[in-house]
Amino acid sequence: MQVDPRALRFAAILTSVVLALVLILDSPWLLAAQAVVFALGAAGASPYGMIFKGIVKSPPGELEDAGPPRFAQLVGLAFALVGLVGYATQITPLALGATAAALFAAFLNAAFGFCLGCEMYLIIRRLLPAAR
Repeated sequence: MQVDPRALRFAAILTSVVLALVLILDSPWLLAAQAVVFALGAAGASPYGMIFKGIVKSPPGELEDAGPPRFAQLVGLAFALVGLVGYATQITPLALGATAAALFAAFLNAAFGFCLGCEMYLIIRRLLPAAR
Protein backbone atom coordinates (compact mmCIF):
# COMPACT_ATOMS: atom_id res chain seq x y z
CA MET A 1 0.00 0.00 0.00
CA GLN A 2 1.28 3.47 -0.91
CA VAL A 3 0.43 6.90 0.51
CA ASP A 4 0.80 10.49 -0.62
CA PRO A 5 3.56 12.14 1.45
CA ARG A 6 1.75 15.47 1.19
CA ALA A 7 -1.20 13.95 3.03
CA LEU A 8 1.15 12.71 5.75
CA ARG A 9 2.54 16.21 6.26
CA PHE A 10 -0.98 17.68 6.28
CA ALA A 11 -2.00 15.14 8.92
CA ALA A 12 1.06 16.03 10.99
CA ILE A 13 0.09 19.70 10.86
CA LEU A 14 -3.45 19.00 12.04
CA THR A 15 -2.17 16.61 14.69
CA SER A 16 0.25 19.28 15.94
CA VAL A 17 -2.58 21.80 16.21
CA VAL A 18 -4.84 19.36 18.05
CA LEU A 19 -2.13 18.26 20.49
CA ALA A 20 -1.12 21.88 21.16
CA LEU A 21 -4.77 22.63 21.94
CA VAL A 22 -4.85 19.63 24.29
CA LEU A 23 -1.97 21.18 26.24
CA ILE A 24 -3.36 24.73 26.13
CA LEU A 25 -6.90 23.75 27.09
CA ASP A 26 -5.85 20.85 29.35
CA SER A 27 -8.47 18.74 27.56
CA PRO A 28 -8.55 14.96 27.98
CA TRP A 29 -11.57 14.85 25.66
CA LEU A 30 -9.64 16.40 22.82
CA LEU A 31 -6.77 13.99 23.48
CA ALA A 32 -9.28 11.11 23.35
CA ALA A 33 -10.49 12.37 19.96
CA GLN A 34 -6.89 12.51 18.71
CA ALA A 35 -6.36 8.97 20.02
CA VAL A 36 -9.25 7.84 17.82
CA VAL A 37 -7.63 9.61 14.86
CA PHE A 38 -4.34 7.85 15.63
CA ALA A 39 -6.13 4.47 15.84
CA LEU A 40 -7.87 5.03 12.51
CA GLY A 41 -4.58 6.15 10.95
CA ALA A 42 -2.85 3.01 12.22
CA ALA A 43 -5.63 1.00 10.60
CA GLY A 44 -5.07 2.80 7.30
CA ALA A 45 -8.15 5.02 7.41
CA SER A 46 -6.79 8.40 8.55
CA PRO A 47 -9.52 11.03 8.80
CA TYR A 48 -6.93 13.74 8.20
CA GLY A 49 -5.81 11.94 5.04
CA MET A 50 -9.40 11.85 3.87
CA ILE A 51 -9.74 15.59 4.46
CA PHE A 52 -6.55 16.13 2.45
CA LYS A 53 -7.90 14.06 -0.45
CA GLY A 54 -11.06 16.17 -0.43
CA ILE A 55 -9.08 19.39 -0.62
CA VAL A 56 -6.15 18.54 -2.90
CA LYS A 57 -7.05 17.19 -6.31
CA SER A 58 -3.62 17.09 -7.96
CA PRO A 59 -1.89 13.71 -8.13
CA PRO A 60 1.18 13.23 -5.97
CA GLY A 61 4.61 13.46 -7.55
CA GLU A 62 5.66 10.40 -5.58
CA LEU A 63 4.23 7.84 -3.21
CA GLU A 64 5.63 6.30 -0.04
CA ASP A 65 5.22 2.92 1.61
CA ALA A 66 2.32 3.07 4.08
CA GLY A 67 4.00 0.80 6.64
CA PRO A 68 6.20 3.37 8.40
CA PRO A 69 3.49 6.07 8.72
CA ARG A 70 0.98 3.52 10.00
CA PHE A 71 3.51 2.43 12.62
CA ALA A 72 4.04 6.09 13.52
CA GLN A 73 0.28 6.44 14.05
CA LEU A 74 0.42 3.42 16.36
CA VAL A 75 3.21 5.06 18.36
CA GLY A 76 1.15 8.26 18.53
CA LEU A 77 -1.80 6.21 19.76
CA ALA A 78 0.37 4.70 22.51
CA PHE A 79 1.45 8.16 23.70
CA ALA A 80 -2.12 9.44 23.56
CA LEU A 81 -3.32 6.48 25.63
CA VAL A 82 -0.58 7.07 28.19
CA GLY A 83 -1.67 10.71 28.31
CA LEU A 84 -5.27 9.64 28.84
CA VAL A 85 -4.19 7.36 31.69
CA GLY A 86 -2.42 10.37 33.19
CA TYR A 87 -5.59 12.43 32.95
CA ALA A 88 -7.77 9.61 34.32
CA THR A 89 -5.48 9.03 37.30
CA GLN A 90 -4.87 12.77 37.79
CA ILE A 91 -1.13 12.32 37.29
CA THR A 92 -0.73 15.63 35.49
CA PRO A 93 2.97 15.26 34.60
CA LEU A 94 2.21 11.93 32.89
CA ALA A 95 -0.72 13.41 30.95
CA LEU A 96 1.17 16.50 29.86
CA GLY A 97 4.47 14.70 29.25
CA ALA A 98 2.98 12.03 27.01
CA THR A 99 0.97 14.63 25.10
CA ALA A 100 4.03 16.86 24.72
CA ALA A 101 6.09 13.93 23.41
CA ALA A 102 3.42 13.18 20.80
CA LEU A 103 3.29 16.87 19.90
CA PHE A 104 7.07 16.98 19.50
CA ALA A 105 7.01 14.04 17.08
CA ALA A 106 4.08 15.48 15.10
CA PHE A 107 5.76 18.89 14.94
CA LEU A 108 8.99 17.36 13.62
CA ASN A 109 7.01 15.87 10.76
CA ALA A 110 4.89 18.96 10.16
CA ALA A 111 7.75 21.47 10.20
CA PHE A 112 10.67 19.46 8.84
CA GLY A 113 9.21 16.39 7.14
CA PHE A 114 11.01 14.16 9.65
CA CYS A 115 8.78 11.30 10.80
CA LEU A 116 10.20 10.02 14.08
CA GLY A 117 7.86 7.02 14.18
CA CYS A 118 8.76 6.15 10.58
CA GLU A 119 12.45 6.19 11.48
CA MET A 120 11.73 3.94 14.47
CA TYR A 121 9.93 1.54 12.13
CA LEU A 122 12.93 1.37 9.78
CA ILE A 123 15.38 0.81 12.65
CA ILE A 124 13.23 -1.98 14.07
CA ARG A 125 13.01 -3.60 10.62
CA ARG A 126 16.81 -3.56 10.35
CA LEU A 127 17.31 -4.95 13.84
CA LEU A 128 14.71 -7.70 13.57
CA PRO A 129 15.33 -9.89 10.51
CA ALA A 130 12.07 -11.78 11.16
CA ALA A 131 10.11 -8.51 10.78
CA ARG A 132 10.95 -8.37 7.09
